[in-house]
Amino acid sequence: MKITFLGTGTSQGVPVIACPCEVCQSEDSHDKRLRSAVLIETGNEIFTIDAGPDFRQQMLRENVKRLDAIIVTHGHKDHVGGMDDVRAFNFLQKKAMPVFADELAATSIRSEFSYAFADDKYPGVPDFDLQLITNNDFFIGKTRITPVPLLHFRLPVLGFRIGDFTYITDTNYVPESSFALLKGTKYLVVNALRLKKHISHFNLEEALQFIERVNPQKAFLTHISHLMGFEREASKLLPPHVQFAYDGLKIEIA
Repeated sequence: MKITFLGTGTSQGVPVIACPCEVCQSEDSHDKRLRSAVLIETGNEIFTIDAGPDFRQQMLRENVKRLDAIIVTHGHKDHVGGMDDVRAFNFLQKKAMPVFADELAATSIRSEFSYAFADDKYPGVPDFDLQLITNNDFFIGKTRITPVPLLHFRLPVLGFRIGDFTYITDTNYVPESSFALLKGTKYLVVNALRLKKHISHFNLEEALQFIERVNPQKAFLTHISHLMGFEREASKLLPPHVQFAYDGLKIEIA
């Protein structure tokens, strides 16, 4: 399985246009972060977890010619705002795009992209095949995916486990019942927004405590704001088996 980090950043705490801070103006590519998402290739299937406002740019950058599905962690704009651009894949693949989301996220998607669900659709609008995620495992082709229930402050959101890999973003609370789903994870991705505590995201200290409990072989931090500081400096705070992910990072999992 191949994982590509499409984006490792966030809109939270970061001005969308012309941020003047030194981190956003850094020439180090590790400090230039699009909204968080990953591309997963399993050999037979290729799909993303989330499709934020930078989705089109990310697909072009990684030269993605085919996309079998989109999995949604939750319905916030920075995670679903780019889904209008699936229309290009609709055109190329001649079918609706399967989108897997829980009921809350599905409601947000239906509202945000109401024109795509109209009885009398305008020609060329995106075509979604919206499929509801429950607490049960689901499949994309032959790939089994386990939902991991989390809380984003008070909002229920989902992480996802695929074999030895678990992807978690936008949370600051993991229910005890979800830790059983994480047991044996070898490769863990988790959000770490900044150094200071935050109402709905892990800060760096909390993310490291969570990683220590899960005890993976390797962990990657994502959903990072400029308030974390320069990657080269913040990396000095990490143990050897943890690193900041960066846009375009690729990892191979046997």
